[in-house]
Amino acid sequence: MMDALKNIVVIGDRVLIKPLESSNRTDGGLYLPPSVRDHDAVHTGIVMRVGPGFPIPSNQDPDSELRGEPAEKVNYVPLQVREGDEALYLHASGHEVEIAGERYVIISQNAILLVVRNELSDLVGLDTL
Repeated sequence: MMDALKNIVVIGDRVLIKPLESSNRTDGGLYLPPSVRDHDAVHTGIVMRVGPGFPIPSNQDPDSELRGEPAEKVNYVPLQVREGDEALYLHASGHEVEIAGERYVIISQNAILLVVRNELSDLVGLDTL
């Protein structure tokens, strides 16, 4: 599965997620067809690829390239999610794609409600607790 993703580059604040299979049974014991489960508002999945983040505007003079000056490297504000995180996301905000026969969802980081990460100390703000 990871071989198929080695050439995939996610752009900007986008995230590539492998959806996890949801249960086909409700808490009350009713069986749900796949079409109902696929249209739930919130889904979970594993983050497979993460874009570089939000680009920061450059302070470079627009005419500097005409004068032969080298262009500044683009800087980004990194995303909070990382590859391997389990994410709870809004399904309606995503775009489903199929890569090498596997189903994935591309969403903006804004559509991710929360992540589950094994290394809790890596999350922002937890070192102050």
